[in-house]
Amino acid sequence: MRGSILGKVTVIAATSLLALTACTTDSSIENPPAAEESAVAEETAAAQPSEDSTEWFDQAVYDEQDQQRSATFEGDPEQPYLQYIDGEMKDTSAFAAEGPQKACFSNASISNPWRQTGWITMNQQLQVLQDSGVISEMETRDAQDDDNTQIADIDYFIAEGNCDAFIISPNSTAAMTPAVERACETGKPVIVFDRGVQTDCAVTFIHPIGGFAWGIDTAEFLSERLGEGDKVVALRILPGVDVLEQRWAAAERIFEENGIEAVDYFTGADPVEIKSIISDELATGDVQGVWMDAGDGAVAAIEAFEDAGADLPVMTGEDEMSFLRKWDETGIEALAPVYSNFQWRTPLLALEKIFAGEEVPAEWVLPQSPITEDERGEFLTANEGMPDGHYAKFGGEDLPGYPQVWQDRQIP
Repeated sequence: MRGSILGKVTVIAATSLLALTACTTDSSIENPPAAEESAVAEETAAAQPSEDSTEWFDQAVYDEQDQQRSATFEGDPEQPYLQYIDGEMKDTSAFAAEGPQKACFSNASISNPWRQTGWITMNQQLQVLQDSGVISEMETRDAQDDDNTQIADIDYFIAEGNCDAFIISPNSTAAMTPAVERACETGKPVIVFDRGVQTDCAVTFIHPIGGFAWGIDTAEFLSERLGEGDKVVALRILPGVDVLEQRWAAAERIFEENGIEAVDYFTGADPVEIKSIISDELATGDVQGVWMDAGDGAVAAIEAFEDAGADLPVMTGEDEMSFLRKWDETGIEALAPVYSNFQWRTPLLALEKIFAGEEVPAEWVLPQSPITEDERGEFLTANEGMPDGHYAKFGGEDLPGYPQVWQDRQIP
């Protein structure tokens, strides 16, 4: 997103304000922030969408991400967390450094299984770079999904004056932009990943392709399998989070073009609310498809059809293991879109390059490929023994502690 991160990829807010890809319903995760998650769910559950999706639709960004779905990625496919789409490269020779360097990480949260999976992977990657003498330590502050807390966290790091580099996963876009700019003004390298901000001052911005790509993948899949006049229930986690809104803006456009009736609901990722929504819709007529902007709660949606004795829908979920397993069990027609969880490795690997004075992509766009029916068995086998809240494309199989650390789900 050079020039303006918002302007080019319209802020890839990936795992959203607080749950891009799930809320903490996985019982294998210890001590989830239940009170906070519950409050979010209560505020958003069953709320009919108040946002006009047209305000989130950007034709230029839509077209760019559509093209990037079939782009050629530079680098080794066996290391997708290091791949990128060819583009502007940043000279980092000014940041070359001798000896281990300290990283300071301002994290939006670890409040859902997607972020927890990534956080575990990131810490195992950190161990590798500490052992090799690249990074001395990574001081981390968790904003717990709060803009004000994260602003204070970034300002704390700046005032502390003891950071050799900053890694920032923003809680939200506009609110975090001034704080990111202040970090850039220190003269230390800044890496933004997962969600974007409205400045290009960072050395690199790391993210998978984006929300429009997700929306295109999923809506095209459903549209190809459904007919004009068929009904799709869209289950959305939260309003106002750009990557989620982009997913729906793209999907809604494609459904309209294909004459598919789509009704959307905000659920707060609450399985009880999801079941209630599906049950109410089935009571008024047939539902042929289910679309989700994140996979947490997908199992509850399928169970609602089973409870009603209704034909199972064509469906899109996510690469969370609970969905892949339920998909395999039921044999439904489905697709698992991916917001590549392996991106949590990339900021630390980018620091390794930056401290060596090597070029890095100014905008580091990572692969984002859905899991298809043909691939599902492969990912189920590869992730056998992983908890339901684990993400199949986590990309940490070559890191120390695999698979035990991820199976035990011990959050650092």
